Amino acid sequence: MAKCAVCGKGAHFGNNVSHSHRRSNHMWKSNVKSVKCSVNGTPKKLYVCTSCLRSGKVERA
Repeated sequence: MAKCAVCGKGAHFGNNVSHSHRRSNHMWKSNVKSVKCSVNGTPKKLYVCTSCLRSGKVERA
């Protein structure tokens, strides 16, 4: 679900590395919000990341 409908930004995977260098799995989720946008003149609910909202790539309905 955490995927931007505009730019496709999604979750990133990697490792948490402790001070003793032991590794455990970690997931960084993108900051995605549910927003009502106008798509071809009709209001539609989309999941959009906050960087796309701030840059004005999405027109809110």
